[in-house]
Amino acid sequence: MTGGLQYMSGFGNEHVSEDPRCPGALPEGQNNPQVCPYGLYAEQLSGSAFTCPRPTNKRSWLYRILPSVCHKPFKPLEEGHLTHDWDEIEPDPNQLRWKPFEIPKAPQKKMDFVSGLHTLCGAGEPRGRNGIAVHIFVCNISMTDRCLYNSDGDFLIVPQQGKLLITTEFGKMLVEPNEICVIQQGMRFSVEVFGETRGYILEVYGAHFELPDLGPIGANGLANPRDFLVPVAWYEDRQVPGGYTVISKYQGKLFAAQQDYSPFNVVAWHGNYTPYKYHLEKFMVINAVAFDHADPSIFTVLTAKTTRAGVALADFVIFPPRWGVANNTFRPPYYHRNCMSEFMGLIKGHYEAKEEGFQPGGGSLHSMMTPHGPDADCFDKASKAKLEPERVADGTMAFMFESSLSLAVTKWGLQTSNRLDKNYYKCWEPLKSHFNPKCK
Repeated sequence: MTGGLQYMSGFGNEHVSEDPRCPGALPEGQNNPQVCPYGLYAEQLSGSAFTCPRPTNKRSWLYRILPSVCHKPFKPLEEGHLTHDWDEIEPDPNQLRWKPFEIPKAPQKKMDFVSGLHTLCGAGEPRGRNGIAVHIFVCNISMTDRCLYNSDGDFLIVPQQGKLLITTEFGKMLVEPNEICVIQQGMRFSVEVFGETRGYILEVYGAHFELPDLGPIGANGLANPRDFLVPVAWYEDRQVPGGYTVISKYQGKLFAAQQDYSPFNVVAWHGNYTPYKYHLEKFMVINAVAFDHADPSIFTVLTAKTTRAGVALADFVIFPPRWGVANNTFRPPYYHRNCMSEFMGLIKGHYEAKEEGFQPGGGSLHSMMTPHGPDADCFDKASKAKLEPERVADGTMAFMFESSLSLAVTKWGLQTSNRLDKNYYKCWEPLKSHFNPKCK
Protein backbone atom coordinates (compact mmCIF):
# COMPACT_ATOMS: atom_id res chain seq x y z
CA MET A 1 0.00 0.00 0.00
CA THR A 2 1.35 3.45 -0.94
CA GLY A 3 -0.42 6.77 -0.52
CA GLY A 4 -3.38 4.97 1.07
CA LEU A 5 -4.02 2.99 -2.13
CA GLN A 6 -3.48 -0.73 -2.56
CA TYR A 7 -1.48 -2.31 -5.37
CA MET A 8 -0.40 -5.69 -6.68
CA SER A 9 3.26 -6.19 -7.53
CA GLY A 10 5.02 -7.70 -10.51
CA PHE A 11 5.89 -6.63 -14.05
CA GLY A 12 3.76 -8.22 -16.76
CA ASN A 13 2.16 -10.68 -14.35
CA GLU A 14 -1.23 -12.33 -14.74
CA HIS A 15 -3.19 -10.38 -12.14
CA VAL A 16 -6.68 -10.98 -10.76
CA SER A 17 -8.63 -8.26 -8.95
CA GLU A 18 -12.19 -7.53 -7.90
CA ASP A 19 -13.62 -4.65 -5.90
CA PRO A 20 -14.29 -5.98 -2.36
CA ARG A 21 -17.76 -4.44 -2.49
CA CYS A 22 -18.71 -7.17 -4.99
CA PRO A 23 -17.07 -10.45 -3.91
CA GLY A 24 -17.19 -13.15 -6.56
CA ALA A 25 -17.54 -10.67 -9.42
CA LEU A 26 -14.96 -12.58 -11.46
CA PRO A 27 -16.44 -15.51 -13.37
CA GLU A 28 -14.97 -18.86 -12.37
CA GLY A 29 -13.36 -21.08 -14.96
CA GLN A 30 -14.19 -19.00 -18.03
CA ASN A 31 -13.91 -15.49 -19.43
CA ASN A 32 -17.27 -14.90 -21.07
CA PRO A 33 -20.19 -16.67 -19.37
CA GLN A 34 -23.71 -16.42 -20.70
CA VAL A 35 -24.59 -14.29 -17.69
CA CYS A 36 -21.83 -12.59 -15.69
CA PRO A 37 -22.04 -12.25 -11.88
CA TYR A 38 -23.94 -9.17 -10.67
CA GLY A 39 -25.32 -8.65 -14.19
CA LEU A 40 -22.00 -7.27 -15.47
CA TYR A 41 -20.79 -7.13 -19.06
CA ALA A 42 -17.61 -8.95 -20.12
CA GLU A 43 -15.21 -6.94 -22.31
CA GLN A 44 -11.75 -7.92 -23.52
CA LEU A 45 -9.01 -5.29 -23.96
CA SER A 46 -6.34 -6.58 -26.34
CA GLY A 47 -2.86 -5.06 -26.28
CA SER A 48 -1.43 -7.41 -28.89
CA ALA A 49 -2.59 -9.45 -31.86
CA PHE A 50 -4.44 -12.59 -30.85
CA THR A 51 -1.73 -14.77 -32.38
CA CYS A 52 1.33 -13.18 -30.77
CA PRO A 53 3.62 -15.67 -29.03
CA ARG A 54 2.75 -16.18 -25.38
CA PRO A 55 5.66 -14.07 -24.02
CA THR A 56 4.35 -11.01 -25.90
CA ASN A 57 0.61 -11.72 -25.83
CA LYS A 58 -1.15 -8.99 -23.85
CA ARG A 59 -4.84 -8.88 -22.92
CA SER A 60 -7.16 -8.33 -19.98
CA TRP A 61 -10.82 -9.15 -19.34
CA LEU A 62 -12.89 -6.39 -17.75
CA TYR A 63 -16.25 -6.96 -16.03
CA ARG A 64 -18.14 -3.71 -16.11
CA ILE A 65 -21.52 -2.17 -15.40
CA LEU A 66 -21.90 -0.98 -19.01
CA PRO A 67 -19.64 -1.79 -21.97
CA SER A 68 -17.46 0.99 -23.28
CA VAL A 69 -19.27 0.94 -26.63
CA CYS A 70 -22.14 2.96 -25.11
CA HIS A 71 -21.31 6.50 -26.24
CA LYS A 72 -22.32 9.10 -28.81
CA PRO A 73 -20.22 9.53 -32.00
CA PHE A 74 -16.72 10.99 -31.70
CA LYS A 75 -16.16 14.51 -32.98
CA PRO A 76 -12.87 16.43 -33.46
CA LEU A 77 -11.63 18.20 -30.34
CA GLU A 78 -9.49 21.31 -30.79
CA GLU A 79 -7.55 21.31 -27.54
CA GLY A 80 -3.96 21.03 -26.38
CA HIS A 81 -0.93 21.22 -28.62
CA LEU A 82 -0.46 17.65 -29.82
CA THR A 83 0.98 16.96 -33.25
CA HIS A 84 2.83 14.38 -35.29
CA ASP A 85 3.54 16.80 -38.15
CA TRP A 86 7.31 16.58 -38.07
CA ASP A 87 7.68 18.81 -41.14
CA GLU A 88 5.95 21.94 -39.82
CA ILE A 89 9.33 23.64 -39.32
CA GLU A 90 12.83 23.15 -40.69
CA PRO A 91 15.00 20.61 -38.84
CA ASP A 92 17.60 21.89 -36.36
CA PRO A 93 20.72 19.76 -35.71
CA ASN A 94 22.05 22.01 -32.95
CA GLN A 95 22.37 21.09 -29.30
CA LEU A 96 19.07 22.25 -27.82
CA ARG A 97 18.20 23.07 -24.23
CA TRP A 98 14.94 24.34 -22.76
CA LYS A 99 14.40 26.37 -19.63
CA PRO A 100 11.72 24.99 -17.27
CA PHE A 101 8.42 24.89 -19.10
CA GLU A 102 5.98 27.42 -17.68
CA ILE A 103 2.87 26.33 -15.80
CA PRO A 104 -0.03 28.72 -16.34
CA LYS A 105 -1.64 30.29 -13.30
CA ALA A 106 -5.07 28.87 -12.53
CA PRO A 107 -7.08 32.08 -12.12
CA GLN A 108 -5.90 33.43 -15.48
CA LYS A 109 -5.79 30.19 -17.49
CA LYS A 110 -7.25 26.95 -16.18
CA MET A 111 -5.63 23.94 -17.80
CA ASP A 112 -6.06 20.23 -17.11
CA PHE A 113 -3.88 17.31 -18.20
CA VAL A 114 -5.36 17.08 -21.71
CA SER A 115 -5.44 20.79 -22.49
CA GLY A 116 -1.90 21.06 -21.10
CA LEU A 117 -0.33 18.49 -23.44
CA HIS A 118 2.36 19.91 -25.76
CA THR A 119 4.37 17.88 -28.27
CA LEU A 120 8.05 18.80 -28.12
CA CYS A 121 9.64 16.40 -30.60
CA GLY A 122 9.24 13.01 -32.21
CA ALA A 123 9.51 10.85 -35.31
CA GLY A 124 7.52 8.20 -37.10
CA GLU A 125 3.83 7.93 -37.68
CA PRO A 126 1.02 6.44 -35.57
CA ARG A 127 -0.86 5.03 -38.57
CA GLY A 128 2.20 3.00 -39.52
CA ARG A 129 2.59 1.88 -35.88
CA ASN A 130 6.23 2.87 -35.69
CA GLY A 131 7.50 5.96 -33.92
CA ILE A 132 7.75 7.98 -30.75
CA ALA A 133 6.83 11.41 -29.43
CA VAL A 134 8.03 13.42 -26.45
CA HIS A 135 5.36 15.57 -24.83
CA ILE A 136 5.42 18.09 -22.00
CA PHE A 137 2.38 18.43 -19.76
CA VAL A 138 1.58 21.45 -17.62
CA CYS A 139 -1.69 21.77 -15.71
CA ASN A 140 -3.31 23.44 -12.73
CA ILE A 141 -6.75 21.82 -12.46
CA SER A 142 -8.03 18.26 -12.41
CA MET A 143 -9.91 16.54 -15.23
CA THR A 144 -13.59 16.69 -14.29
CA ASP A 145 -16.08 14.32 -15.89
CA ARG A 146 -13.71 13.50 -18.71
CA CYS A 147 -11.10 10.88 -19.47
CA LEU A 148 -8.48 10.19 -22.12
CA TYR A 149 -7.32 7.09 -23.92
CA ASN A 150 -4.54 6.74 -26.44
CA SER A 151 -5.41 4.76 -29.56
CA ASP A 152 -1.94 5.38 -31.01
CA GLY A 153 0.37 3.91 -28.39
CA ASP A 154 1.61 3.85 -24.81
CA PHE A 155 2.26 6.80 -22.50
CA LEU A 156 5.22 6.67 -20.09
CA ILE A 157 4.50 9.55 -17.71
CA VAL A 158 7.23 11.23 -15.62
CA PRO A 159 5.81 13.77 -13.14
CA GLN A 160 8.32 16.47 -12.22
CA GLN A 161 6.29 18.87 -10.08
CA GLY A 162 3.12 17.90 -8.26
CA LYS A 163 1.60 14.47 -7.72
CA LEU A 164 -0.94 12.81 -10.01
CA LEU A 165 -3.90 10.80 -8.79
CA ILE A 166 -4.72 8.73 -11.85
CA THR A 167 -8.02 6.89 -12.06
CA THR A 168 -8.01 4.09 -14.65
CA GLU A 169 -10.40 1.35 -15.64
CA PHE A 170 -8.23 -0.98 -13.57
CA GLY A 171 -8.18 1.14 -10.40
CA LYS A 172 -6.35 4.14 -8.98
CA MET A 173 -2.64 5.03 -8.84
CA LEU A 174 -0.97 7.88 -6.97
CA VAL A 175 2.14 8.90 -8.92
CA GLU A 176 4.52 11.40 -7.33
CA PRO A 177 7.74 13.03 -8.59
CA ASN A 178 10.51 10.39 -8.65
CA GLU A 179 7.93 7.83 -9.71
CA ILE A 180 6.78 6.95 -13.23
CA CYS A 181 3.72 5.26 -14.60
CA VAL A 182 2.81 3.63 -17.90
CA ILE A 183 -0.71 3.87 -19.34
CA GLN A 184 -0.82 1.39 -22.19
CA GLN A 185 -2.66 1.73 -25.49
CA GLY A 186 -6.44 1.93 -25.18
CA MET A 187 -6.67 2.32 -21.40
CA ARG A 188 -8.99 5.08 -20.23
CA PHE A 189 -7.71 7.34 -17.49
CA SER A 190 -8.38 10.64 -15.76
CA VAL A 191 -5.84 12.80 -13.91
CA GLU A 192 -6.46 14.66 -10.67
CA VAL A 193 -3.87 17.25 -9.60
CA PHE A 194 -3.34 19.23 -6.41
CA GLY A 195 -1.90 22.51 -7.67
CA GLU A 196 0.56 23.55 -10.34
CA THR A 197 1.79 20.38 -12.02
CA ARG A 198 4.37 19.61 -14.69
CA GLY A 199 6.05 16.61 -16.25
CA TYR A 200 7.24 14.70 -19.28
CA ILE A 201 5.71 11.96 -21.43
CA LEU A 202 7.38 9.44 -23.71
CA GLU A 203 4.89 8.01 -26.20
CA VAL A 204 5.71 4.95 -28.28
CA TYR A 205 3.72 3.71 -31.27
CA GLY A 206 3.74 0.03 -32.18
CA ALA A 207 5.60 -1.46 -29.22
CA HIS A 208 5.07 -1.91 -25.50
CA PHE A 209 7.63 -1.19 -22.82
CA GLU A 210 9.43 -4.16 -21.30
CA LEU A 211 12.30 -4.77 -18.94
CA PRO A 212 15.72 -4.80 -20.63
CA ASP A 213 17.58 -8.08 -20.94
CA LEU A 214 20.26 -8.40 -18.26
CA GLY A 215 22.82 -10.56 -20.09
CA PRO A 216 25.98 -11.12 -18.00
CA ILE A 217 24.51 -9.04 -15.15
CA GLY A 218 22.54 -12.17 -14.29
CA ALA A 219 19.11 -12.77 -12.82
CA ASN A 220 18.93 -9.69 -10.60
CA GLY A 221 19.55 -5.98 -11.01
CA LEU A 222 18.40 -2.71 -12.57
CA ALA A 223 14.60 -2.42 -12.25
CA ASN A 224 13.43 -5.57 -10.49
CA PRO A 225 10.04 -6.94 -11.64
CA ARG A 226 8.61 -7.15 -8.13
CA ASP A 227 8.87 -3.36 -7.67
CA PHE A 228 6.35 -2.53 -10.39
CA LEU A 229 2.90 -1.87 -8.95
CA VAL A 230 -0.49 -2.47 -10.55
CA PRO A 231 -3.73 -0.92 -9.22
CA VAL A 232 -6.52 -3.01 -7.69
CA ALA A 233 -10.07 -2.97 -9.01
CA TRP A 234 -12.20 0.01 -8.05
CA TYR A 235 -15.47 1.13 -9.60
CA GLU A 236 -18.02 3.88 -9.45
CA ASP A 237 -21.62 3.40 -10.57
CA ARG A 238 -22.18 7.05 -11.35
CA GLN A 239 -24.58 8.64 -13.78
CA VAL A 240 -23.51 11.94 -15.34
CA PRO A 241 -26.67 13.64 -16.66
CA GLY A 242 -24.68 16.64 -17.87
CA GLY A 243 -22.51 14.36 -19.99
CA TYR A 244 -19.19 12.59 -19.47
CA THR A 245 -16.56 13.30 -22.14
CA VAL A 246 -14.41 10.44 -23.42
CA ILE A 247 -11.38 11.75 -25.35
CA SER A 248 -9.51 9.58 -27.83
CA LYS A 249 -6.05 10.36 -29.17
CA TYR A 250 -6.41 8.83 -32.61
CA GLN A 251 -3.92 9.18 -35.47
CA GLY A 252 -2.27 12.04 -33.62
CA LYS A 253 -5.44 14.09 -33.13
CA LEU A 254 -7.99 14.40 -30.34
CA PHE A 255 -11.64 13.37 -30.64
CA ALA A 256 -14.39 13.60 -28.01
CA ALA A 257 -17.52 11.54 -27.44
CA GLN A 258 -20.29 12.04 -24.90
CA GLN A 259 -21.89 9.47 -22.62
CA ASP A 260 -24.06 9.73 -19.52
CA TYR A 261 -22.08 7.53 -17.13
CA SER A 262 -18.59 7.20 -15.67
CA PRO A 263 -16.27 4.90 -17.67
CA PHE A 264 -14.62 3.78 -14.42
CA ASN A 265 -17.28 1.14 -13.88
CA VAL A 266 -15.09 -1.97 -13.96
CA VAL A 267 -16.02 -4.08 -10.94
CA ALA A 268 -13.45 -6.82 -11.56
CA TRP A 269 -10.74 -7.71 -14.04
CA HIS A 270 -8.03 -10.24 -14.79
CA GLY A 271 -5.14 -10.35 -17.24
CA ASN A 272 -1.61 -9.17 -17.98
CA TYR A 273 -2.38 -5.94 -19.87
CA THR A 274 -2.57 -3.24 -17.18
CA PRO A 275 -1.35 0.21 -16.20
CA TYR A 276 1.53 0.21 -13.74
CA LYS A 277 3.86 2.46 -11.77
CA TYR A 278 7.43 2.29 -10.47
CA HIS A 279 9.48 4.26 -7.92
CA LEU A 280 12.87 5.27 -9.32
CA GLU A 281 14.58 4.95 -5.92
CA LYS A 282 14.11 1.19 -6.17
CA PHE A 283 16.45 0.94 -9.17
CA MET A 284 19.46 -1.27 -8.41
CA VAL A 285 22.41 0.65 -9.85
CA ILE A 286 25.25 -1.10 -11.67
CA ASN A 287 28.46 0.90 -12.07
CA ALA A 288 32.16 0.65 -12.95
CA VAL A 289 34.26 -0.13 -9.87
CA ALA A 290 37.80 -0.24 -11.34
CA PHE A 291 38.34 2.24 -14.20
CA ASP A 292 36.57 3.87 -17.15
CA HIS A 293 32.83 4.08 -17.76
CA ALA A 294 30.22 1.50 -18.44
CA ASP A 295 27.88 2.88 -21.10
CA PRO A 296 24.68 4.57 -19.87
CA SER A 297 22.63 1.61 -21.11
CA ILE A 298 23.33 0.09 -17.68
CA PHE A 299 20.84 2.63 -16.30
CA THR A 300 17.93 1.47 -18.51
CA VAL A 301 14.66 1.10 -16.61
CA LEU A 302 12.36 0.18 -19.50
CA THR A 303 12.81 -0.39 -23.21
CA ALA A 304 10.52 -0.52 -26.25
CA LYS A 305 12.25 -2.73 -28.78
CA THR A 306 12.44 -2.65 -32.56
CA THR A 307 12.73 -5.76 -34.69
CA ARG A 308 16.51 -5.27 -34.82
CA ALA A 309 18.30 -7.04 -32.00
CA GLY A 310 19.65 -4.61 -29.40
CA VAL A 311 18.20 -1.51 -31.10
CA ALA A 312 15.50 0.32 -29.16
CA LEU A 313 12.62 2.27 -30.53
CA ALA A 314 12.91 4.04 -27.17
CA ASP A 315 14.71 3.48 -23.88
CA PHE A 316 13.86 5.12 -20.57
CA VAL A 317 17.17 5.66 -18.75
CA ILE A 318 17.84 7.29 -15.36
CA PHE A 319 20.94 8.73 -13.68
CA PRO A 320 20.28 7.98 -10.00
CA PRO A 321 22.34 8.63 -6.85
CA ARG A 322 25.30 6.24 -6.70
CA TRP A 323 28.95 5.85 -5.78
CA GLY A 324 31.77 6.92 -8.10
CA VAL A 325 34.98 4.97 -7.43
CA ALA A 326 36.74 4.57 -10.79
CA ASN A 327 40.52 5.08 -10.62
CA ASN A 328 42.54 7.15 -13.10
CA THR A 329 39.26 8.07 -14.83
CA PHE A 330 37.45 11.18 -15.97
CA ARG A 331 34.32 10.39 -14.01
CA PRO A 332 31.59 12.63 -15.49
CA PRO A 333 29.87 11.50 -18.71
CA TYR A 334 32.28 11.37 -21.62
CA TYR A 335 32.15 13.51 -24.78
CA HIS A 336 29.96 11.74 -27.26
CA ARG A 337 28.49 11.58 -30.72
CA ASN A 338 25.70 9.05 -30.93
CA CYS A 339 23.76 7.21 -33.65
CA MET A 340 20.79 7.55 -31.27
CA SER A 341 18.78 10.64 -30.29
CA GLU A 342 18.97 11.69 -26.64
CA PHE A 343 16.31 13.78 -24.90
CA MET A 344 17.10 14.53 -21.26
CA GLY A 345 14.94 15.88 -18.46
CA LEU A 346 15.57 16.68 -14.82
CA ILE A 347 13.12 15.79 -12.06
CA LYS A 348 15.14 17.34 -9.22
CA GLY A 349 18.66 18.41 -8.23
CA HIS A 350 21.66 19.22 -10.44
CA TYR A 351 22.90 17.06 -13.29
CA GLU A 352 26.58 16.23 -12.82
CA ALA A 353 27.75 17.16 -16.33
CA LYS A 354 26.01 20.57 -16.34
CA GLU A 355 25.29 21.90 -12.90
CA GLU A 356 24.21 25.29 -14.23
CA GLY A 357 21.58 25.95 -16.88
CA PHE A 358 20.00 22.48 -16.98
CA GLN A 359 17.13 22.92 -14.54
CA PRO A 360 14.32 20.78 -13.12
CA GLY A 361 11.31 20.99 -15.41
CA GLY A 362 13.45 21.85 -18.43
CA GLY A 363 15.09 19.57 -20.98
CA SER A 364 17.71 19.09 -23.63
CA LEU A 365 17.92 17.32 -26.98
CA HIS A 366 21.15 16.06 -28.47
CA SER A 367 20.15 14.83 -31.89
CA MET A 368 21.61 12.04 -33.93
CA MET A 369 25.39 12.56 -34.31
CA THR A 370 25.25 16.00 -32.66
CA PRO A 371 28.28 16.24 -30.30
CA HIS A 372 27.68 16.77 -26.61
CA GLY A 373 29.35 16.30 -23.25
CA PRO A 374 30.42 18.06 -20.05
CA ASP A 375 30.63 21.82 -20.01
CA ALA A 376 33.94 23.62 -19.49
CA ASP A 377 33.52 24.05 -15.75
CA CYS A 378 32.74 20.36 -15.25
CA PHE A 379 35.72 19.30 -17.35
CA ASP A 380 38.09 21.54 -15.42
CA LYS A 381 36.92 20.36 -12.01
CA ALA A 382 36.85 16.67 -12.92
CA SER A 383 40.29 16.77 -14.53
CA LYS A 384 41.85 18.12 -11.33
CA ALA A 385 39.75 16.30 -8.72
CA LYS A 386 41.34 14.03 -6.15
CA LEU A 387 39.99 10.60 -7.01
CA GLU A 388 38.43 9.22 -3.87
CA PRO A 389 35.20 7.28 -3.44
CA GLU A 390 32.44 9.87 -3.68
CA ARG A 391 28.70 10.06 -3.87
CA VAL A 392 27.37 11.12 -7.27
CA ALA A 393 24.00 12.76 -7.93
CA ASP A 394 22.72 12.74 -4.35
CA GLY A 395 19.42 14.59 -4.26
CA THR A 396 19.23 14.44 -8.05
CA MET A 397 17.26 12.47 -10.60
CA ALA A 398 17.94 13.09 -14.26
CA PHE A 399 16.58 10.84 -16.99
CA MET A 400 16.89 10.23 -20.71
CA PHE A 401 14.50 9.20 -23.46
CA GLU A 402 16.82 7.63 -26.03
CA SER A 403 15.65 6.55 -29.48
CA SER A 404 17.08 5.04 -32.63
CA LEU A 405 14.88 7.48 -34.59
CA SER A 406 16.00 10.92 -35.70
CA LEU A 407 13.73 13.29 -33.77
CA ALA A 408 12.18 16.40 -35.27
CA VAL A 409 11.38 19.33 -32.97
CA THR A 410 7.96 20.94 -33.26
CA LYS A 411 7.26 24.60 -33.87
CA TRP A 412 6.02 24.79 -30.28
CA GLY A 413 9.37 23.45 -29.07
CA LEU A 414 11.51 25.78 -31.16
CA GLN A 415 9.41 28.93 -31.13
CA THR A 416 5.98 29.08 -29.49
CA SER A 417 6.96 27.81 -26.06
CA ASN A 418 9.55 30.60 -25.78
CA ARG A 419 11.62 28.36 -23.50
CA LEU A 420 14.53 27.52 -25.82
CA ASP A 421 17.88 28.54 -24.33
CA LYS A 422 19.63 30.18 -27.26
CA ASN A 423 22.88 30.48 -25.33
CA TYR A 424 23.27 26.76 -24.66
CA TYR A 425 26.21 26.39 -27.04
CA LYS A 426 28.21 28.88 -24.99
CA CYS A 427 28.76 26.39 -22.15
CA TRP A 428 31.38 24.66 -24.33
CA GLU A 429 33.08 27.81 -25.66
CA PRO A 430 35.57 28.10 -22.73
CA LEU A 431 37.00 24.65 -23.55
CA LYS A 432 40.56 25.10 -24.75
CA SER A 433 43.33 22.98 -26.14
CA HIS A 434 45.73 21.38 -23.64
CA PHE A 435 47.75 19.63 -26.31
CA ASN A 436 51.54 19.69 -25.92
CA PRO A 437 53.49 17.38 -28.25
CA LYS A 438 56.53 17.67 -25.96
CA CYS A 439 54.73 16.52 -22.84
CA LYS A 440 53.05 13.14 -22.73
